[in-house]
This record gives sequence, structure tokens and C-alpha cells, in this order.
Amino acid sequence: MKIDGAKIMFVDTAKVIIRAGKGGNGAVSFRHEIYIPKGGPDGGDGGKGGDVVFVASKDCNTLVDFKFQPKLIAEDGKAGSGQKSSGKSGKDLEVEVPVGTVVKRDGEIVADLVRDGQREIVAHGGDGGYGNWHFRSSVRQTPKFAELGNPGESYEAELELKLIADVGLIGFPNAGKSTFLSVVSNATPEIADYPFTTLIPNLGVAKIDDGSILIADIPGLIEGASEGKGLGDKFLRHVERTKVLLHLVDVYNDDAGKAYKDIRSELEKYSKELAKRPELVVLTKTEGLDEDIVKMQMAAILAVNPDAKVMAMSSSAHQGLTEVLRELREIITEQKKKEEAEEAEKLKNLLSEDEAEALPVITLEHKEQKRRARHQRYEKGDRGSIVELDANDDDDDYDDFED
Repeated sequence: MKIDGAKIMFVDTAKVIIRAGKGGNGAVSFRHEIYIPKGGPDGGDGGKGGDVVFVASKDCNTLVDFKFQPKLIAEDGKAGSGQKSSGKSGKDLEVEVPVGTVVKRDGEIVADLVRDGQREIVAHGGDGGYGNWHFRSSVRQTPKFAELGNPGESYEAELELKLIADVGLIGFPNAGKSTFLSVVSNATPEIADYPFTTLIPNLGVAKIDDGSILIADIPGLIEGASEGKGLGDKFLRHVERTKVLLHLVDVYNDDAGKAYKDIRSELEKYSKELAKRPELVVLTKTEGLDEDIVKMQMAAILAVNPDAKVMAMSSSAHQGLTEVLRELREIITEQKKKEEAEEAEKLKNLLSEDEAEALPVITLEHKEQKRRARHQRYEKGDRGSIVELDANDDDDDYDDFED
């Protein structure tokens, strides 16, 4: 990957520490005004801590920045003050990530950013503590304590980048994947006559008739990739989101059937779900070859998988490319219809569940209930989140204040 002649490192995994802002402490304060001897408590609430927000951007295509900035910390909320003044909320920390980024916490997915401009809060800031004004009551008219702010969410996040494309290219090194991508799209992957020319994933847009197809090319697989041989199978994450796999097989293989079977075996070891993805098998480099040889290699693949859809093409001679792209578009269209039907069914089931269960009604009483709960916690002796007025302070003048 190059920008203005400079090489940019491609990084598709990273670990970062994410910490949202802490809520500000509530204030312990009493009203001090001339001619008002019993002003009563007027300590304001602390401000809310800032959130950590990830924003998907099409202009960002690697996680390399997180290698040099492994900590993402949002701003803390400010403490409250007198005259019932609430503290200022902490500023949210907005972080740009590539489209296709998955955020995990302890192996569980926290956010999956699949659209340009999509925003997800990955860590919520803590609530500000209540000031002593909130704790006044008929039996406790001069509360000399306030609440500490709550800490924000904090954890070590695992970031993974999974490219989003319609078609994923798979096959052995030198099967012709990069050549195919360079011919049908505006992508410029590195091409040479030795294995493992492609070291990072590449994306290209292929135009066909009145539409287009987004194609992802990943480094080639070899037998034993799931055990770490070659470049391993770590780049297969970039074809997990594709709707169809384009499996390219070099027609000059001694046994095209075995070559096809070896790649299928590595796919199944990596992910059973990925192995079930619709697949189009294409023999490459067929220019100048006898038709009987091409048919023989097709038969070898069909002997391994009788249900396989097998075609032939030559990228360098521009033979069979249009037919392959049209077939891919047809499979993609069918897959999209299938996914839309599944989503509609899920939505229908969710609506049925909502109708079966009465939806909760939110009222204005909830805030008052929350305040009373904090009062009860203090009465029960839970003082871990309470900050008290200094014992030397004399606030007898505020007893039995006039509200």
C-alpha cells in the first residue's frame, strides 16, 4: 500500500486500552447570602464523563495508528459547585476507524462498524455524583455530604479489520488472483512470477454491464495454512463478509482436483460457516491450451465436488472475463435476496415477541425513584461513594433551613 510514493504499513489487528471519562464529584455547599441565615444546601451535581466513540471512515484503511497510540482515554467530568451549578460534562473522544472494524471485549463483540459514517459508543462515561442539594429531606435538612462520580467503562479492546466486499478471491499462490483483479478493476496489486507476491489484501471495483462488483484479493493459501505454513490463514478474515467466493485454480496444475480439494480443506479448518459460502470455481491461464485439457481439469474438480460450478478464463488474454463477472453478479443478487428474506423473518419474529410482552412505560417518576434509591443507600450505611463535609466545618446556621 502506497500513498504519494511512501509505503504505509497494513495492520488489521490491534489491542488498545479504552477508558471512558469518570463522572465529576457532587459538591457539598450551602447557600451563603446576606439576610438569608438559613439558606440550606445548594451543592450541584458533577458532570458526566466523556464517552469513547468509534466512527467508521472510508478514508481510513488500516489499524496501524493504534500500534502507536495504544490508549484511548476520554475526558473526565468536572465537579459540581455551589448555587446548584452542575459540573461540565467531559468531552467525548471520537476515534476514526476503517469501515469493517470489529471491536471485541473478552472475546465478545462490542461494535461492528460496517457503514461509512457509522458511530458506535464503545465505552460509556460515568455519571456525575449528586450534590448535597439532592439529599435534603424533612428529617435531614443540612446534608453535609455529596456523591462521588462514577468511573467510566474501562477495558482492553481487541480490534479486527475485516474488509467488506461482494467477492473474495481464494486459491494457491500464483493462481492468477492479482492478475484477474488488475484486469477487471482499477486496483494495482503487485504481480510477479513467484509465489506470495501478494502480502496484503487488495480491493478493486469491477464494472459489469450497468452494475459493479467489489472484489477482495488476499494472499494465497497453501496446504497446511491453518497450521501456520506460508502466510498462514490469518488473512481469511477479509473474505468472511463476502457474499461469494471466487476460487481460482491454475489450469497448469498436475491435478486440478487435488489443488481444489486442498484449498477447500483449509477453508473448512478455518471456518465451517465460510466453507458453506456460495462458490464459483474458475480455471485460469487457459489461453492457447487445448480445449480437451481444460475439460479434463474441469472433470477433475467435479470429481471432488459434483455440485461445483466450474468455468474457465484467461485474464491476460481477456477471455471469459465477462461471463465470469456476470455469473458472479447473478450469485450475489441471489445471495442478497436470501439475506433480505432472512432479515425480514427475524424482524417479524422480534415484532411478535414485542407484542407478546408488554413494553415498559417510562415516566417522569423514574428520576425521583433514582434519587430516593441513593438516599436509601446512604441511610443503610453504604458510604463508599459519598464524600462528606470536613468535620471542622460548622454549619449549625443551616439547621432547619428555609426552602
